[in-house]
Amino acid sequence: MKRNGRNQRLLPVVALALIALAAFAAATKASSTTHAVPVMKANPPTGVVGTPIARGTYDSFKMELAFVQALVRGRSTPSIDVVVQKHDFAPGGSTGWHSHPGPILITVTQGQVTFYERNDPTCSPHVVSAGQGYVDTGAGHIGRNETGQPAQDVVVALAPVAGAFRTELTAPGPYCSF
Repeated sequence: MKRNGRNQRLLPVVALALIALAAFAAATKASSTTHAVPVMKANPPTGVVGTPIARGTYDSFKMELAFVQALVRGRSTPSIDVVVQKHDFAPGGSTGWHSHPGPILITVTQGQVTFYERNDPTCSPHVVSAGQGYVDTGAGHIGRNETGQPAQDVVVALAPVAGAFRTELTAPGPYCSF
């Protein structure tokens, strides 16, 4: 049977979303308490405009998706929300240091965005160009447009039903000077 090219291109996106969902479910099971992150000097976004695209609640589920190059399993025992948002980065724009309640799938759709993980003692840049993706674990990061051109990304976030999916963190980061 001949496969639709669009469906084949969507498989990696679906697979990543399911992997993120599985990681979120595992993290939720492993930790029954939520640890508040103290905010002393918030580092809000500058030069970045977020536009909500969709938010939907998914009842608890269990699924398995197998295709040629991967096996993906996902499970959610409580209901969860999936949030989709677009970010437009001006040259030099920054998301500010922040965290999420679960994993975030980030797809850069225009230009280039550089990500830094809050817990990385080397403050290593993760440069992501249009057409590439980045998985944020939710532990804390910053996204920066370090180019002179506009950039854009689309994120898929997993969050508690009707709950926040972003928490501001102190700035600068513990290992980065910004």
